[in-house]
Amino acid sequence: MQKILVANRGEIALRVMHTARQMGIATVAVYSEADRTAPHVQFADEAVCLGPPPSNQSYLLGDKIIEAALELGVDGIHPGYGFLSENAAFAQAVEKAGITFIGPKSHAIEVMGDKLAAKDTVKNYDVPMVPGVDHAITDVAEAKQIAIEVGFPILIKASAGGGGKGMRKVEKVEEFEEQMERAVSEAVSAFGNGAVFIEKFVTKPRHIEIQVLADSHGNVVHLFERECSIQRRHQKVVEEAPSAVLSPELRAQIGAAAVEVARSCDYLGAGTVEFLLDADHNFYFLEMNTRLQVEHPVTELITGIDLVEMQIRVARGEALPFTQEDLEITGHALELRVYAEDPMNNFLPSVGNLERYQIPVGEGIRVDDGFVEGMDIPIYYDPMLAKLVTYGANRDAAMRKMIEAIEAYEIEGVATTLPFGKFVCQHEAFRSGDFDTNFVGQYYQPEMLEDAMREEARVAAALGKVLWLGEYKKLETATPEQADWWEQRR
Repeated sequence: MQKILVANRGEIALRVMHTARQMGIATVAVYSEADRTAPHVQFADEAVCLGPPPSNQSYLLGDKIIEAALELGVDGIHPGYGFLSENAAFAQAVEKAGITFIGPKSHAIEVMGDKLAAKDTVKNYDVPMVPGVDHAITDVAEAKQIAIEVGFPILIKASAGGGGKGMRKVEKVEEFEEQMERAVSEAVSAFGNGAVFIEKFVTKPRHIEIQVLADSHGNVVHLFERECSIQRRHQKVVEEAPSAVLSPELRAQIGAAAVEVARSCDYLGAGTVEFLLDADHNFYFLEMNTRLQVEHPVTELITGIDLVEMQIRVARGEALPFTQEDLEITGHALELRVYAEDPMNNFLPSVGNLERYQIPVGEGIRVDDGFVEGMDIPIYYDPMLAKLVTYGANRDAAMRKMIEAIEAYEIEGVATTLPFGKFVCQHEAFRSGDFDTNFVGQYYQPEMLEDAMREEARVAAALGKVLWLGEYKKLETATPEQADWWEQRR
């Protein structure tokens, strides 16, 4: 594999290109007219404009991407995440064109892309499931009777859903019909598919996901878990690895279950199996994401393994260079998704110009981004600016480093989730590990950020800049070699 086209934009495109360059592989960027001067375009060896800014006129044009790949003699296409990364038809078309798709086979993408098909696929592999119904329902009367049998509260979920769309929590039977109609309507609007299913609502749920890797030689391993319970609108904002609550025994059990899920669909490459963990530490299969996750850096830092490199090696037919017994957790990592969103205004997108943009640097701090100072934030795409990742010898050290990094991150021109990330890291529920996916609804109010920011300004004015910056530089870190491996690749 001599040349790879990265069918994506922003930080994930740069992330893939950095590893490809380290492996001696040339890269091709694709871009829309809005991204003409973007860093990923400048970094690549070659670049192709796909069209106007809207993604359905650029980044979602699979045929045009394949056409460009053929013209430039590309050996492999890496889809990143989002856009076409979980499009089975695109993966199949890439393979049909004689190009290697750096990801799973189209069958695995198709099966795991539908929650009901995924449940049906893994049900014979002794993987725990949330109590509920395992077939699609559109009839309200039938669905209502099933909900009564399962027992309230329940969740109505779109079969083809994701990101919280087509999902409704129903507390009591009187609310069911209205919520069912809303869920079906939203599912049709978002996915063109009104099929829904019903699950028991898990109380105090935690979102635990397992990173898996599989090669074409029958080897499947897991790279431990990531805790992704800090969410807004059912989408993750803060992730960490490992989880603060998994015992070694439970970690082994949930990891083994994830491996079985991967085997059930003959998986290839890097994927993530998602589970719900209830208050009693019972775990249930949720879904599988057949791509590289946004939060993959925390796994890379605690294992020292470059997941993009493994994706490329597996795609070109190599066997995994390690076994499950070779893998171990070293240290702790946190990731904050730095969105151009206003946490004081219900996390609404904040569009503008990056008048100032300076990232934090230092041992144990990693920033994956795709922006530079002076750039405009396009309104056409996901509002994530960067992923701020910190690494320490233990969870406390990683949290302290995250707070320091947030304070050193300078962004002006748009509102971001940086203040929210600091709020999370300073909150007792998060620090103690006693939290779940309801953290935002239970603990967060915008006024809290305003009060905290006013207090910081008062302290800074009183103590002066020198004292404010001069203290608290000695932080615990794990082995420097592991903490710095990403910087060595840039």
